[in-house]
Amino acid sequence: MTIVELAKRTGESISTLQDILVNVGEKVDSEFDPLSIDIAELVAMEVGVSIRRLHSTEGAEVLPRPAVVTVMGHVDHGKTSLLDALRQTSVVDMEAGGITQHLGAFVVSMQSGASITFLDTPGHAAFSAMRARGAAVTDIVVLVVAADDGVMPQTLEAMSHAKSANVPIVVAINKCDKPAADPERVKVQLASEGLLLEEMGGDVQVVEVSAAKRTGLDNLEEALLLQAEIMDLKARNDGPAQAYVVEARLDRGRGPLATAIVKAGTLVSGQYVVVGAQWGRIRAIRDMVGKLTEQAKPAMPVEIEGLRGLPMAGDDIVVVGSEERARMLSAGRKKKLEKERIRKIGEGRMETSDPSEEVPERVELPIIVKADVQGTVQAVTDALKSLNSPQVFVNVVHVGVGPVSQSDVDLAQACGACIVGFNVRNPPSSVSQTATRASIKIKLHRVIYHLLEDMGNLIVEKAPGTFETQVAGEAQVLNIFELKGRSKSKGDDVKIAGCRVVDGHFTKSSTLRLLRSGEVVFEGSCISLKREKQDVDTVGKGNECGLVIRDCDDFQIGDVIQCLEQVNRKPKFISSESGAVRIEC
Repeated sequence: MTIVELAKRTGESISTLQDILVNVGEKVDSEFDPLSIDIAELVAMEVGVSIRRLHSTEGAEVLPRPAVVTVMGHVDHGKTSLLDALRQTSVVDMEAGGITQHLGAFVVSMQSGASITFLDTPGHAAFSAMRARGAAVTDIVVLVVAADDGVMPQTLEAMSHAKSANVPIVVAINKCDKPAADPERVKVQLASEGLLLEEMGGDVQVVEVSAAKRTGLDNLEEALLLQAEIMDLKARNDGPAQAYVVEARLDRGRGPLATAIVKAGTLVSGQYVVVGAQWGRIRAIRDMVGKLTEQAKPAMPVEIEGLRGLPMAGDDIVVVGSEERARMLSAGRKKKLEKERIRKIGEGRMETSDPSEEVPERVELPIIVKADVQGTVQAVTDALKSLNSPQVFVNVVHVGVGPVSQSDVDLAQACGACIVGFNVRNPPSSVSQTATRASIKIKLHRVIYHLLEDMGNLIVEKAPGTFETQVAGEAQVLNIFELKGRSKSKGDDVKIAGCRVVDGHFTKSSTLRLLRSGEVVFEGSCISLKREKQDVDTVGKGNECGLVIRDCDDFQIGDVIQCLEQVNRKPKFISSESGAVRIEC
């Protein structure tokens, strides 16, 4: 792209762009000189324009490639067990509570000789963002539905992810070996949700399988290979790679590691890459078995090391020509991300009610999130933000990968934050002791349900609540007594209502309301409450008492008197069967 064309696209003057080019160290001879894609992106970011790279296969050798298949479905419907049956391993035992909380990628070689790249995505509601990323890099979605359970909330969510990504679906009805299995009911449910099944004249293939008994797997493989054949999947093998980060984690010995899937081109060891806002030189490429390889071809999941920082899951990997170029591009992207972050925090704080309404008091709950891998950090952060309520603003002040460290405790002390650790090991005793002395809460969890429940209860505890007037008791007027001829010092005549408490209780310190035929006649404070001629503070249900309401002398037999008290109503933490949580005020 020339400077003239870039000026037209960005709406900036040629001289402004030339000044930016000089600042980033580029030599500018003529406005008709072509700019490389990296420099064009840098300049565009500098003037505040958002850009997305589009890759062309023009003039490149395009060859068939394996399909990338994402396995989706509701929690505990047997997605990981199905993949285990396909690749003869066991991942389920390694996951906390039997729930998948990471996004894994691996290649399964079929008996036919063809290979398929599988992505396993978590099924819990909090990992919606991770599943959305899974759908973004995939060619086919395998929708796993349990034959004994049927269509559930996350099943529908997975369908909508696949539809929005415009990805074909193959349905695998799992657990067909169970006595309660009813595959026909599942098919009817899926059809009623708008999935056009093959048996009903549509194009969605349905396969009945059992991961536990390893039955129907051949049919599933055939269905996937047939779908891939129809799609005629091809990619260019030569030229710079176009790849996406599926997962990222921090390894104690090897530093930041990114699990990536190559979409096109070839990723070669030793290349300089920019991954989201991070950059680095690829030091090593490992396949999913951990074996070193020099290069990665399309649809191949690999783990790359050599990055300077931890990228976000879902970032694209861009190959650049030199270290200087990589450094500049990374710095530009970081600056843009920081601007976005500050803008979002500003928007979050401004989210208040209508000015005409009474704005409830809102407290801030600062949280520091630490997790084992980048994708999990993002998912946990999103889940915690969903617990925002009109009374408590959940402010995630810092996120990171790895165990809770001393610097996290120092930051928590500075801003009064609570530290949440997910799937990380216990912090060293010195860090724990420092946190205890500073009264900083460190909450470590391995299962997302427990983490959200714990944090939900903490939010409810911290919320100021709203004060409401409630009826604490009701009494009926049975008789009226009048005290006459009182001395001047004691005031005028007084009317006493002789009552029986029919519900709840009466307290002397509360406000009383007088009702006649259901209408409120008077409201005032209680100045005297007696039982059997004795002054008392409280009278319970079924007892008789005499009471005096300040400035009220209009009692009639049969009137109802209500005792009112102020109650602080706290919000409630609500979790549904689907795993979705919310705070209800």
